[in-house]
Amino acid sequence: MESNAKKSPYSLELAASLLALALILALMYATQSVLIPLLFSILISITLYPLARFFERLRLGKAFSAILSVLIAIGIISFVVWFIVHQSIIIGKDASSITEKVLSVFDRMQAWLEESFGIEKSEMMKQMQDQGNKALENAGGMLTATFGSIGNTLAGTVLVPLFSFFLLYYRDFFREFFFKAFKSSPQTKVHDTLNKIYEVVQSYLLGLVTVMGIVAILNTGGLMLMGIEYAWFFGSLASLLMLLPYIGIAIGSILPALFALAVKDSAWYALGVVAWFQVVQFLEGNVITPNIVGSKVSINPLMAIIAILLGGMLFGLAGLIIALPLTATIKVIFDAIPSMQAFGFLIGEPEKEHLKRNSTQELLMKWGIVRTPRIKKKKTENKESTDLPTNDAATTSVDNTNSQPPEQANPANQLSKD
Repeated sequence: MESNAKKSPYSLELAASLLALALILALMYATQSVLIPLLFSILISITLYPLARFFERLRLGKAFSAILSVLIAIGIISFVVWFIVHQSIIIGKDASSITEKVLSVFDRMQAWLEESFGIEKSEMMKQMQDQGNKALENAGGMLTATFGSIGNTLAGTVLVPLFSFFLLYYRDFFREFFFKAFKSSPQTKVHDTLNKIYEVVQSYLLGLVTVMGIVAILNTGGLMLMGIEYAWFFGSLASLLMLLPYIGIAIGSILPALFALAVKDSAWYALGVVAWFQVVQFLEGNVITPNIVGSKVSINPLMAIIAILLGGMLFGLAGLIIALPLTATIKVIFDAIPSMQAFGFLIGEPEKEHLKRNSTQELLMKWGIVRTPRIKKKKTENKESTDLPTNDAATTSVDNTNSQPPEQANPANQLSKD
């Protein structure tokens, strides 16, 4: 009865935490039109905080420092958008020649299919026409979704800079709000949790920007060596798609591969583009990102994939982008709440002892579920006995005492006999 009474408060605390988490997710889904720009603003303001602090050290006002930081961010993002649009316009000027080459490639592919599999041109055209009709049937929904996303984008372009400014300007005001909201908790713990969230998110975002720059250079260099035109455009576009974790570079390799297939005389160029982008993705995941981002953002790959899928399902493209920093923030919060520490452990990366060949047996022994094997116990006891110092004099005296007859060893026995 006592054990159940002790367990019930923890069970109630865990149930309350899970219920609160479910309500927060439902509220996020219901208010996503405002929440998504706010989340992006939080990420941007955390990234711009060092820049704002730098301006403040130059004795600029807090408001002016926040405005200047936001304007610099707007300038950088505007330059990236201009570069992509400008390069797209240049490529569009050569669209006629590229279209001719694409059609010639299509004709060669069609001839090969007819020779190899006996698929006639009329049959292939019929299949393509059917697919086109299906696409036209869904055109209305696609247009509605497109205009809706454009409206959200336009709203975001206004709300995100505004939110970012106030988050930078009112940052101490929001910090005191958390101190007041969690009065029952030690204030040092609240302060450390906020600092930990800041460090994790900033490490992820600044590391992501640095990694994107390195990946853009590697992609562009490989395309230049293969003689692919517009190498800077394709390389930079693929690096920007790294905002979609795990799949960004793979998606970014499709467009330059198709372009190489259209403009080059051999299909080996397209295969080379795909192969090089996969090499860059391997280097990014195993060498570049671990050394730049480090171990501060510790999310295991399984939880990262689940978070990305859930983010895309709930919030679309924006959910794919903010999934990992949001999950890292949730992990920090879980680690600070005793009833949720197990879920924080689940999100984090496993330790080396969990990946060993005999990790199951060691885990069971660690938690007292199984006992240590007797062989190991005997080996331990023998080792301890050999390590103990021996006293020859004491051993000799004990042996002499044990070797005496009972009568001599104990005079009281002799008196009792008399």
